Amino acid sequence: MTTSLPVLASTREELSTLLADARRSGLRVGLVPTMGALHEGHASLMREARDRVGDGPVVVSVFVNPLQFGAGEDLDRYPRTLDADLEVCAREGVDVVFAPSVEEVYPGGDPMVTVEPGPQAEVLEGRSRPGHFRGVLTVVAKLFGLVRPDVAVFGQKDYQQLALIRRMAEDLCLGVDVVGAETVREAGGLALSSRNRYLDEEQRLEALALSRALRAAQEAAAYGVGPALDAARAELRAAHAVDLDYLEVTAPDLSPLPDPVPPGTVARVLVAARVGTTRLIDNMPLVLGHPEGRPDHEPDHEPDHQQGER
Repeated sequence: MTTSLPVLASTREELSTLLADARRSGLRVGLVPTMGALHEGHASLMREARDRVGDGPVVVSVFVNPLQFGAGEDLDRYPRTLDADLEVCAREGVDVVFAPSVEEVYPGGDPMVTVEPGPQAEVLEGRSRPGHFRGVLTVVAKLFGLVRPDVAVFGQKDYQQLALIRRMAEDLCLGVDVVGAETVREAGGLALSSRNRYLDEEQRLEALALSRALRAAQEAAAYGVGPALDAARAELRAAHAVDLDYLEVTAPDLSPLPDPVPPGTVARVLVAARVGTTRLIDNMPLVLGHPEGRPDHEPDHEPDHQQGER
């Protein structure tokens, strides 16, 4: 059985033409923004988008966005695998792949008007990567304007990114249902990421410490924030090749937790670390002061951000 490739659009005009019939027919449009190098995690986002829009078109964007890379980051070596990406999209029944050039997205160079991400972008990843989320939100806003999706699906692995995009969609009244899909993991627990391909066999084993640390935090969460972080740090210390950037527990919207923390408070534990030269991030939900320590599953949306969700 052969699966036909999705239609490839490389310009704004081509994209608009391909979506015109769907818009006239009132079909829902789904968008999965990616930087390519697609894997099973991305495929799960495509399936989620399909579930949300039914017979409407699913669009996957493939664009390595230079605006979100800082000096010394891996823009030049970030994998670009469009032919393989099209095969992944074909297997998942994607209708349109939008793969524009940098000049098509940013005609005339860096934009003069960008999206200011606000204070939530100054913590965690934003502290380590100044300007990163300005670039992320600017390109996502552009994609929302070009595709005009009803639903846009992002992975929970990039949790801070998801929270900021939700905030942008709400604050700017963009009319897009921003969905957060659960993190897909390898058998050992490592969160799927395009950057995992940079890890050699030994580094991949060391990188499993990140998910072990988050699980340890979940197990200890019944005893509070301090014990949860202590349990996670113990796992990370045992992995000698892991260079920790941050390990924090926050409220679901990334704000600080109340003091004292009421029992049963839903929170998020987030970690970033380098393994060799590869920077990895991960996160998991947890429930503080509750005997279970973790939700039954990773929720699509948190209590404070239910507007505009499913």
